[in-house]
Amino acid sequence: MSIPVPKSVLVIGGGPTGLVSLRNMIERGRFERVSLYERRDDVGGVWYFEDSDKPEDPLHPRWPSPAYKGLIGNVLPSFLSYSEFPFPEPPSTPHQPSPTLVETHQYLQAFAEPYIKSGAIKLNREVVSVEELGDGKGWKVVARDWTDNGKEIEELWDAVVIAIGWYDTPYWPETEGLEVLKTHGLAKHAKWWRGPQPYAGQKVLVVGNANSSNDIAAQLAPVTDGPVYQSIRRTALYTYPSLPNERIHFVAPVSKYTLKKTDKGYKFDALLTDGTTLSDLDSVQIGTGYRLIPNFLRVLDHSPEAREGALKPINDETVEPHRIPELHRLILYARNPSLGFVGAPLAFTPFTIADIASTWLAFAWLGETPYPDTVERRLIFEQERLEAIEKWRSGFENPSSLWVFSILGPTEQEYAYNLRKDIVVARPALDDILPLWNDERTAVRKAMYQKKFEALQYSKNLKDRAANGTAAGSQRGKERMRRYNVYL
Repeated sequence: MSIPVPKSVLVIGGGPTGLVSLRNMIERGRFERVSLYERRDDVGGVWYFEDSDKPEDPLHPRWPSPAYKGLIGNVLPSFLSYSEFPFPEPPSTPHQPSPTLVETHQYLQAFAEPYIKSGAIKLNREVVSVEELGDGKGWKVVARDWTDNGKEIEELWDAVVIAIGWYDTPYWPETEGLEVLKTHGLAKHAKWWRGPQPYAGQKVLVVGNANSSNDIAAQLAPVTDGPVYQSIRRTALYTYPSLPNERIHFVAPVSKYTLKKTDKGYKFDALLTDGTTLSDLDSVQIGTGYRLIPNFLRVLDHSPEAREGALKPINDETVEPHRIPELHRLILYARNPSLGFVGAPLAFTPFTIADIASTWLAFAWLGETPYPDTVERRLIFEQERLEAIEKWRSGFENPSSLWVFSILGPTEQEYAYNLRKDIVVARPALDDILPLWNDERTAVRKAMYQKKFEALQYSKNLKDRAANGTAAGSQRGKERMRRYNVYL
């Protein structure tokens, strides 16, 4: 099944992947009608922080991101820069070269501004249903307009780009007793982390060993009762830099949680896989990541037992290995190429990967970049990737969590390089515009994690000097400390 060139394209999601997808559909695709729907009242996705403690408003629901005050990224500006729109150098360079939450949000707002003014971006527009129509007739989209009390709008679109990101559906480990802790409010996912203050004086366990878990543990360490326990399966990869901290004690994975009632309320014990028990804990913070599940999307069911025209969700929690299934090149839905995903794989450099992927998708829909002309041939990419990952993982007793289907990991350079090559064949002028993927750039990318580590060390030294009185009396010193995510 091939498709005619779409006349209308809808992009769903106003985060980093959606914004660059919109730009590339408009400026490089030049389709007749292109819009982006974002359910929140501003662009930015995960980088748009809003206070989650605000009271709920039934006439204007809210979807807070998992961002938190003081968040500083791990990625250098050159790897956050969309083509033809460079990211400004942070004012704290060189001591803190990675942009803050606020700086990243401001960059995305500036990028989106002309499209908001033109009406191409529609804020407060929540997509609640996307259904595939038969016979190549496009997609029926139902959205709620929260500028008009949630009024429902039904439309038809020729093509749809799903760019909603990974932060809607938290992944919880299937550990015995964890559900009980959740019902009593003792287990929280990193999605809802907003700072350490509520846990002052408590005994806290953190599960996970990536960026969120490391940040949470580091923020908890100065305020908790005794050490912060951090449960890990393997030593952290260099891509997740963190400082050693004598108040953070690494412990084995948890095999069971046991709730108990005391005269001071509920507490719990955590039995570890090495036989150790952590007793009388007050809270566990879960930093085990997310699942990408666009639960508003339903596609035609092609299974033999399905009735004609029946629809089904494109994926759910049961899909293993977790992924959006049946995507050619992790972008194009094999059974109906008028559906595309940007941001389906997690990447080291998601902004630039989204830029190249959405450009490739626009050109695929225009017929300028080739893709296989049958469903069976389009499914080969997924099958070969599944086989390659399974073969690689089978060679290790404890393989890296970065080498799974939904994470580009060590294949990122090759993946992006090949997309870029297709694009440049179609339009050679873009060769001087698009970001590069080669050995030299990958080496620069790998080196930025050491820069992050050095920035963390600088922040710690700044805090130590303030604690010793050398900077505490200076308003400038206090402002610098706030800048480096130090809790005063």
